[in-house]
Amino acid sequence: MPSAMEGSEGGEGEVLLYEETEDDNVSPTDLSELLKEGTKESHDRAENTQFVKSFLKGQIKKELFKLATVALYFTYSALEEEIDRNKDNPVFAPLYFPLELHRREALVKDLKYFYGEDWKEKIQCSEATQHYVDRIHHVGQHEPELLVAHAYTRYMGDLSGGQVLKKVAQRALKLPSTEEGIQFYVFDNVSNAQQFKQLYRARMNALDLDKNIKERIVEEANRAFRFNMQVFDELDKIGRSLTEEAQDGGIPVHDGKGDLRKCPYYADKQGKAGAGCPYHAAVALAKQPLAQLILAACLAVAAGAVAWYIM
Repeated sequence: MPSAMEGSEGGEGEVLLYEETEDDNVSPTDLSELLKEGTKESHDRAENTQFVKSFLKGQIKKELFKLATVALYFTYSALEEEIDRNKDNPVFAPLYFPLELHRREALVKDLKYFYGEDWKEKIQCSEATQHYVDRIHHVGQHEPELLVAHAYTRYMGDLSGGQVLKKVAQRALKLPSTEEGIQFYVFDNVSNAQQFKQLYRARMNALDLDKNIKERIVEEANRAFRFNMQVFDELDKIGRSLTEEAQDGGIPVHDGKGDLRKCPYYADKQGKAGAGCPYHAAVALAKQPLAQLILAACLAVAAGAVAWYIM
């Protein structure tokens, strides 16, 4: 989910993912400058989370990328609901660009690609994402001026560092060149990302906000980064718990533990009437008295054969 990132090339071997754009026409008291300077530490910390570092190296597995897409769907659904709620509020209205920026519908396309038409039944909001969502709703309903911080950290990053991640994901996951699965990163209605970001920052700087509100927006932007990092950490923990087979989208070997319905060989999953899990079938057979007698006889014969061979 590292899409709240501004992408530009840094030093050797480094990719700067967050807002680092220089503009000679801004003042140190402009909101865009206050945000850039006031969130530098958060930028560094987010860029150095294990999830982001692994992603940038192309070490992102399909199952984890799918879960990150789910987290983004819930996040942007909340964000864009609150943006629509405040589209006429003067503290946010100049930043209302639904045609150019809104991501929810693009994420729906990605979820359909990864999970199928019944994607809604297969996903759920994670704990860390829910905390993020709850904060966005609180801000939109009670402190709409702070919604600027959440929109800024998300959309400006999507147009920048998000484009780096798009290429990494497409290559690492062998996704189609027609961009299925990465529609989130595709902005069909933004012809020039750099010019649009300049427009967006200019609109932010023109908002009629006093010093106190600007400081609170910077504080909220740092809070947004913390929510993102919590989601990254959650994804990283999930990634460590996945087997290699599950990560690569293959069929994991069932160990006989847990819910039988989750067994990859389970009859309903395979669509084979009467078929069952080989592990459970073998265990059940071994418990039969006749089977135990035959097994004992076979072991005795095998032992005799081995004894004869080594004499």
